[in-house]
Amino acid sequence: MSVVVVVGAQWGDEGKGKVVDWLTERAQVVARWGGGANAGHTIVVDGKKYVTRLMPSGVLRRGVTCVLGEGMVIDPRTLVEELRAFRAQGLLASDSDLLVARRAHLTFPYHREIDRLREERPGAIGTTRRGIGPTYESKAARSGVRVEDLLRPERLRRNLERNAASVVPTLAQFGAPAPDVEAIAQEYLALGEELRPFVGDASRFVHDQIKAGRNVLLEGAQGVLLDLDHGTYPYVSSSSTTAGGACAGLGIAPRHIDTVIGITKAYATRVGLGPFPTELHDELGSRLREVGGEFGAVTGRPRRCGWLDIPALRLTARISGIDAIALTKLDVLDGIDPLKVCVAYRLAGRTLDEMPLDLDDLAAAEPVFETLPGWPVRPAGSPPITSEKQLAEPARRYIARVSELLGLPLALLSFGPGRTETLLQIDPFAAAAGRARPPG
Repeated sequence: MSVVVVVGAQWGDEGKGKVVDWLTERAQVVARWGGGANAGHTIVVDGKKYVTRLMPSGVLRRGVTCVLGEGMVIDPRTLVEELRAFRAQGLLASDSDLLVARRAHLTFPYHREIDRLREERPGAIGTTRRGIGPTYESKAARSGVRVEDLLRPERLRRNLERNAASVVPTLAQFGAPAPDVEAIAQEYLALGEELRPFVGDASRFVHDQIKAGRNVLLEGAQGVLLDLDHGTYPYVSSSSTTAGGACAGLGIAPRHIDTVIGITKAYATRVGLGPFPTELHDELGSRLREVGGEFGAVTGRPRRCGWLDIPALRLTARISGIDAIALTKLDVLDGIDPLKVCVAYRLAGRTLDEMPLDLDDLAAAEPVFETLPGWPVRPAGSPPITSEKQLAEPARRYIARVSELLGLPLALLSFGPGRTETLLQIDPFAAAAGRARPPG
């Protein structure tokens, strides 16, 4: 048995969906702990593309229980849409295939409206407009409404009335009308009945699965550089995206975590606003975007693209205790020669080995690049890569250099969107299986 945490080691969009889907072949439970419908994944299986928004990527594996944890904020409309869509494809066939934390908080239409209105004014930070931030604001203000309230009509109306009243002043600032509480209550109660079979105590379930010796995979949303406390604030998400957030968001003890895998692309991307020192503003940046399909799974927004940033990865590895790296989208670099990797920063006469998080410092920092040779495009019809030895020598050199610069082993290499375009170097479940676990 092992408990493996997967986090995005950049600004999100690192390919977590594919990696988690691939690793869940070895897991019985996959759980999300934070974020909401802003954390979409695109997964390709047998040439067919699936897009998730709230569901963990384990949804495509039969026999795996998907858990939406207490730290999440859940839009029942989105969840029911996903549930119906996956069930229509023969997935989530059993009620036991999905568990929704009863203590997770709910996103309402007015949360989305506040998010949209804020993003349309000057000074916006570039959110997905899915109402995530405003929902977490309601939670922190102790006026939020939780999933369990959907199952108790009178309590839902009472708590919804209180929550809606708390946002009226914000809506009024934009000239927007007050929410229609009764209309929302009727819609959400109907959605709640559809979700009723799946609502339960997620924290206790995950704990019991760990104690029973199951392999449990904890799936992060966004990336560590978007963490509310440790990311490039204020251009961050509204939740904890670090590995430590898994413990808080799922209510499990830190001692249960065996291994942390950090996922990074072979280059860097960022969505929305905020400093991005290695960003490419030329044709090469556009090429990375087009070849890599760098458009948001949830919003369709184009992603900003740039060279791989080692100081940023060192920061996220330290904050999340990353044990090994999954390196994705190596194929996107095919045919680019030479390649560059940011290995340090220069700031006010100093050399920095980690990315500075002060926005003024980050904007002023000068990336120090190391140049590496590129490799050719693999010929069409080439056999699947089953060994690193099949890669061109410059590709092997690039991979080895990334590992060396980070001081971390590479657990997994990915050369495309499909399941077969993946090479496992270290099985995180097998690597952790022999470790002693404290009782409790």
